[in-house]
Amino acid sequence: MSPTQIIVIVIVVLVIAALAAAGWTLARRRSLRSRFGPEYDRVVAEQDSRGAAERELRDRERRHAELTLTPLDPESRARYAAAWEELQVRFIDSPAETVGDADELVTRLIAERGYPTGDFSDQIAHLSVEHARTLTHYRDAHEIHLRNTRGEASTEELRQAVVHYRALFADLLGEEPVRHQPPEQRHPDTDTPHDVTSR
Repeated sequence: MSPTQIIVIVIVVLVIAALAAAGWTLARRRSLRSRFGPEYDRVVAEQDSRGAAERELRDRERRHAELTLTPLDPESRARYAAAWEELQVRFIDSPAETVGDADELVTRLIAERGYPTGDFSDQIAHLSVEHARTLTHYRDAHEIHLRNTRGEASTEELRQAVVHYRALFADLLGEEPVRHQPPEQRHPDTDTPHDVTSR
């Protein structure tokens, strides 16, 4: 075999290896995008590079795999659905207190499913693996909850917080928490009957 043939073979092998590596990288990227949805773009924006972001997301997958997650039995699911309906009914009379109760109820459900509930950023990271599409709701709800504890949230913002909490709550529950038409409620500002989570 001539030196020229050897060089050509080496080049072909290197090109094939590079194409295979590129294909593997793109496949992993598509898998991460599919799994994490909008959370993928958020992490990419927060990190120094796409590679760093993808390492972070793969690390989340690894840590998530170490959790022992527990599906809810029908009795627990019914209990949480009833608790949510009761919470929604209480909103009309005490919206600020209800948002705090919603945060506690969602946190209890997260814990019962088997997710850690200590540090909020860790909680978000663990939830993002299977519940990425409702995390924006959870972040927004948590932010309003924090503002509420400082007395800075309006009634409309509190209503939005309950709507946001409901998105993750339903995702974790595996169904809408209120299966029948909820009782009519008056909006605190307009006295117009409506469901606080209808928008």
